[in-house]
Amino acid sequence: MEHTPSTLVLLIRHGQTPTTGQILPGRTPGLYLAERGHTQAKEVAQRLEGLEIAALYSSPMERAQETAAPTAALLGLEVGSEEGLIECDFGEWTGRRLSELNKLLEWKEVQHSPSTFRFPGGESFVEMQDRIVAAVSSLAEKHPGEVIAAFSHADTIKAAVAHFVGTPLDSFQKIHIDTAAISVVEFKGFNGENPPRMLLTNSRTGSLDYLRENMREQQKEQ
Repeated sequence: MEHTPSTLVLLIRHGQTPTTGQILPGRTPGLYLAERGHTQAKEVAQRLEGLEIAALYSSPMERAQETAAPTAALLGLEVGSEEGLIECDFGEWTGRRLSELNKLLEWKEVQHSPSTFRFPGGESFVEMQDRIVAAVSSLAEKHPGEVIAAFSHADTIKAAVAHFVGTPLDSFQKIHIDTAAISVVEFKGFNGENPPRMLLTNSRTGSLDYLRENMREQQKEQ
């Protein structure tokens, strides 16, 4: 029986910024990591060392690129900019304080029925989920049997996780993705016979060596 090697995509949220948890920054340029975020980025690099990562990809946003930088330096890899990993387009809500937004009637729809919501002048949650899933799937197909890392944002990763675990989009707000957390989705072939599955969600600390050992065992079986 022919063995189908796994492809692992590590979905990594960017590190903490000065506005994390306060502002809805969206795609506003010029938002960089806070000191804590830089520390988190270095911690991510240490966790990924030894995983034999084949490629690194990142959202074009500075905070994601900065989070990827220590890993790129440690592994000697370049970071590919991937538009599909970019933050949600929050339209007219971009840059507004969360303490103000959560007083709006529309905020209830954002939290409880996001599948029906479109940000004024921006993206809908359905569109966001479709393009992040397409981006992750496309990147995986480029690297069959390998491990790659994709640096993105909280809402995009939450939407991807919801899709890959089979959770309705209207429940995706219940998924937590912390700054610099790592989630892992496994692809086994791309013919639809083996749907992708989440191996890890919102991992913040600890060794990931078991992922490496799992990949090595699969390579021995080939």
